[in-house]
Amino acid sequence: MFGKLFLLFILVPAAEIYLLVKVGSVIGPFATIALVILTALAGAHLARLQGMSTMLRIRENLDQGFMPAEELLDGVLIFLAGMVLLTPGFLTDIAGLLILLPAPRNMFKRWLRKKFDEWRQNPNVRITFHR
Repeated sequence: MFGKLFLLFILVPAAEIYLLVKVGSVIGPFATIALVILTALAGAHLARLQGMSTMLRIRENLDQGFMPAEELLDGVLIFLAGMVLLTPGFLTDIAGLLILLPAPRNMFKRWLRKKFDEWRQNPNVRITFHR
């Protein structure tokens, strides 16, 4: 796991720098910076809208006495998308925007649920719930 995280922390910034330099050499530095700012603003706006919508669904489910498991997972993913959008660059902005869109987020949620089930079945992983 450490090796994968280490590669992630090395490869993603290196790829972002490479893309920023390449795009900057084609469209110019000011246009590149403006594009990064524009994607960050669009992502922040979308994250706010999706986050508020998710909070309303969580509140509705709690009011009806249901556990809002799906909505909580949506909230975590929207928060993750917002954090990724804070990182300047095109790859992270694309990843963040994709997580904010409902259809790709649902695909990611299915993958996460499968991973959670695998972790729960693995005897080396302990998951405890406290009341």
